[in-house]
Amino acid sequence: MNILSFLTSGYMFSILARILVLFTCIPVHECAHGWMAHRLGDDTAKNQGRLNLNPFTHLDLIGTLSLVLFGIGWAKPVPVNPFNFRGNRKRGMALTAAAGPAANVVLAFVILIIYKIFYIICGVFHLWTADLAVILTQILGIMVTTNISLAVFNLLPVNPLDGSRIIGVFLPDKIYYKLIEYERYIYFAVILLLFTGVLDRPISFVAGYVFKGLNFLTSFIDVLAGVLLR
Repeated sequence: MNILSFLTSGYMFSILARILVLFTCIPVHECAHGWMAHRLGDDTAKNQGRLNLNPFTHLDLIGTLSLVLFGIGWAKPVPVNPFNFRGNRKRGMALTAAAGPAANVVLAFVILIIYKIFYIICGVFHLWTADLAVILTQILGIMVTTNISLAVFNLLPVNPLDGSRIIGVFLPDKIYYKLIEYERYIYFAVILLLFTGVLDRPISFVAGYVFKGLNFLTSFIDVLAGVLLR
C-alpha cells in the first residue's frame, strides 16, 4: 500500500479530517468570539492573546484528543467579561456567542466557492484522473460540511454552547437563570444524546438547509461551470 492509499483509507482519512477541523474551523470559531467581544468593549480575550488564528492558542489537550479519536471535542473557551461591554450585557453576550457560529458559516461559504472553482478547473484541464485532485475535492467538501455542522451544533441552547448565551436575550430572567441552575444536567444529557447518535438527524436536518442556502448563494459559479464544461 502506497502512502496516498494509506492516507485515504477510511479510518485514517477521518482522522486527517478531524485534524483539519482542529487547525481551521475551531480557531476561526474561537477567534470570532474574541473579536466580537473586543468590538463591544471587552479586551479580555485580546489581552490573553486569543485574537489570532493560531490553533495552538485555542486547543484544549483533552478536547483535542477526544475530537481526533472520537469525533467529539472542544476548545479552550474564549474569556469574556460582560461587565466591560458597552451597553446591554445580555445583548453583548449574545452577539459574542453568535459570532462563532456565524464565522463558521462564512468560512463554509468561502470554501464552497473554492470547491466549485476547483471543480471547474479539474473539469477544464481533465484532472479527475489524478488521485490528488479527488482527495482535494473531498477535503474541501469535508471542510464545508464540518463548518456548517459545527455552527449548527453550537447553536444548541445548552451551556457551554453558544446557543445558551443567544437564547438568554429572548428569555425572561427567571427562566434563563433557572436553566443556568440545571445547565450541568442538561449538558450531560446533550453529550449522552450525541454519543448515542440521537442528535445526528436533527443537526443534519438543519445543517442541510444551511448548505442549501450557501449552495444557492454560490449558484452563479454553477452557471459558469455549465458554460465552461460544455
